Amino acid sequence: MAHFGLPALHGFLIWWVSTCLILFLDNLPRRTFRWSMAGATAVLGAAVYGLMTSAYDTTDTGAYVAFTCGVLIWGWLEMSFYMGYVTGPRKHHCLHGCSGWGHFVHAIMASLYHELAILVLAILVFLLTWRAPNQFGTWTFEILWWMHQSARLNVFLGVSNLNPHFLPDHLSHIRGFFRHAPMNLLFPFSVTASTICAVCLTQQAISSGSNVFNATGYSLLATMMVLAILEHWFLVLPISATRIWNAMWQWSLFSRGGNVKTPHSHSAPLPLATEATIGGRT
Repeated sequence: MAHFGLPALHGFLIWWVSTCLILFLDNLPRRTFRWSMAGATAVLGAAVYGLMTSAYDTTDTGAYVAFTCGVLIWGWLEMSFYMGYVTGPRKHHCLHGCSGWGHFVHAIMASLYHELAILVLAILVFLLTWRAPNQFGTWTFEILWWMHQSARLNVFLGVSNLNPHFLPDHLSHIRGFFRHAPMNLLFPFSVTASTICAVCLTQQAISSGSNVFNATGYSLLATMMVLAILEHWFLVLPISATRIWNAMWQWSLFSRGGNVKTPHSHSAPLPLATEATIGGRT
């Protein structure tokens, strides 16, 4: 049982702590950003090295290290976007009435450099683990990337619970790409596909038997996928269902100074797997 419970706990804590830390640092005064990014870049370097060395470690420790390194690499992408270092060439608001394909192109341009950075790091992660026996770090990155794109499109197309109050002032133009709607046609397909993936990962973990490496690794992946699916559902659930969810993240805004209250008409931030999707909501 420990081969399933401990990875689930580890995955949850990494997801929650990393999201809150990024939001907290991003709401500090902008003069602190250079130091935060310097620290994040040092962590990125350590994560890349850890991913490379763990790629040939087929113990449960190797699975934990690979998974954690995949999350930390993604975290650098999150922070660099939220702090405004790697966003896109479009940094101004759309004109009133902007819609259709033109509006979609504007959304892409608002986070183009961020998306290209994801692609570059994805290639790096793939090459560092090419043909290695431990692929859990790479698969972690792929899950985060998939859910990032899914959330980005869903929020652009329209969901009922948005979170513009979590965006810092220097990303205020991104709010123009949020669309409020009960749901959109993409949502059922994206959640269904993700749920099928989560079930398959869970089955792989359970069927691993005495193979601790696989049981641990697939449990970590399944946990991250389930959390990402929950994030999606909280975009469309009734507001009353999101209150406990909101409380998990509210403290991360205290770095703005004063008490920041979450508007009742919006949900909490999209943690880790999807929060960087704000670039196109995202």
